[in-house]
Amino acid sequence: MKSIIDTLNRRFRMAGQLQFVDNGNGLPVADIQTPQASARVALQGAQVLAWQPAGHKPVIWLSQAAVFEPGQAVRGGVPVCWPWFGAQGGLPAHGLVRTRLWALREAAMDAASQVVLRFGLGDDASTRALWDFPFDLELVVTVGATLAMALTTRNTGEKPFTITQALHTYFCVGNIGQTSVQGLDDTDYLDKVQNFALAKQSGAVEFTGETDRIYINTTADCRIEDRAWQRTLQIAKTGSTSTVVWNPWREREKALPDMAAGEYLGMLCVETCNAGPDQITVAPGHAHTLSARLSVA
Repeated sequence: MKSIIDTLNRRFRMAGQLQFVDNGNGLPVADIQTPQASARVALQGAQVLAWQPAGHKPVIWLSQAAVFEPGQAVRGGVPVCWPWFGAQGGLPAHGLVRTRLWALREAAMDAASQVVLRFGLGDDASTRALWDFPFDLELVVTVGATLAMALTTRNTGEKPFTITQALHTYFCVGNIGQTSVQGLDDTDYLDKVQNFALAKQSGAVEFTGETDRIYINTTADCRIEDRAWQRTLQIAKTGSTSTVVWNPWREREKALPDMAAGEYLGMLCVETCNAGPDQITVAPGHAHTLSARLSVA
């Protein structure tokens, strides 16, 4: 991978702001340092691994036990789940792009002094063996005082296809027992812990045990109210009518080898999705964009 990292630095490096490094296991990572924020984005999966706005605690959570190996999913950050979310028979969980090396198509500084990275991935024989459709996928990551991610699916074939997907964002929290999610009151959800039973949210989402829910028919922005760290994380989205909220809690965490004991206390997933009944059909020559914008209030 050293030659890849050298090539990336020759083409895209911005002195003092963007460089490409080896994360210690041969996988290239974009390291971003600006007056507004710091961030790290892996080329495997085009996965944001870290984002910390200046003057704030880290926002994106990464497991201490995360595995950084070619072809292995990384626990934490913002995995891109595509073209399916969750389990899909005997196929890889959460799709086929989160463990593949994406191409960096462009790196630039925008007018607001934010670093903008444009990643891309197209179909090939290995993707078609799992999902037999031509496609072009782009993820644009904009790093500044806010973190924006826009995932665009283009159908480059001659037949329509249907996808589910997610920007599977892991957030740092001070203590899950002192954390709530606002913005989903009176919203129906499918409760995976209860065999996908349909229920309705009443008030804020609070956490007292394993939580794994697909909130449906919602375009609402969400807020993570973190009483332990006395901060609010805001999550705005477009192209989505579903939101997933997940925390494994104590027992489920034990079954996850890439989570250290007790880490569930300091993390929470609030995911911008097309999941459950929120499925997207993309016609030939057309595109769909799923986007999320994160900020600290």
